[in-house]
Amino acid sequence: MTGWRKIGGNARLSAWANAALGPAQDALAHSDARRAGGTWAVGLDLLDNDPAGGIAGVALPWDVLGLTPRPLHRAQISAVYPDYPRQDLGQSDAAFRFLRDRDGAHLDGLLPVGAQKRRFLREPHAYILGVALTPTVSAPLVVWSGSHDVIARSFAKADIAGDLTEVYARARAEVFATCPRVEIALEPGEAVILDRKLIHGVAPWKGGADARLMAYFRPLCATPAEWLLH
Repeated sequence: MTGWRKIGGNARLSAWANAALGPAQDALAHSDARRAGGTWAVGLDLLDNDPAGGIAGVALPWDVLGLTPRPLHRAQISAVYPDYPRQDLGQSDAAFRFLRDRDGAHLDGLLPVGAQKRRFLREPHAYILGVALTPTVSAPLVVWSGSHDVIARSFAKADIAGDLTEVYARARAEVFATCPRVEIALEPGEAVILDRKLIHGVAPWKGGADARLMAYFRPLCATPAEWLLH
């Protein structure tokens, strides 16, 4: 199992992406939350969609996605701009190299806590759904296929509600050594669904003049223990 699947070629999904693009661009224009030297906008809870995922009167096609409808948060709009990534002021050289050379590989929901930035599972997502609003070939999503199995096996031996810093570091090293790195370039209206335990990131900018925009939904599980289940 790869831990991800791509969905495309559907008129209703394309209609949703078309409807979301204008509101997403408007929201980004009024947001200054950029990182990576101004080349990446995180865009958390930025899209003004309704709780069913609809935007501007266009429904999110749950059946096309193969997902059961559930209440959703306002979508994240992840925007990557030309020359991504640049080094932030105060960012260590090692942290910047990881962003550039390892695509900023990470596990969603495993958040740094406190001054020491210890890792805890504070946002146990059910899955990650991304829909391309513009072509993403200029800075494609990167996944490590099968990495969800490595994370599941490693975390099953740990206290899932506790400090996961060391177990995560070991698991991610295993992922880099054993799981193939795959770039997923999407056209507008194509989508990708990631297993919640999949390691993923964003490739450095490959060229082009326009930003690449994706809308992400990450609904939550009830508990970290539920997150760990397949």
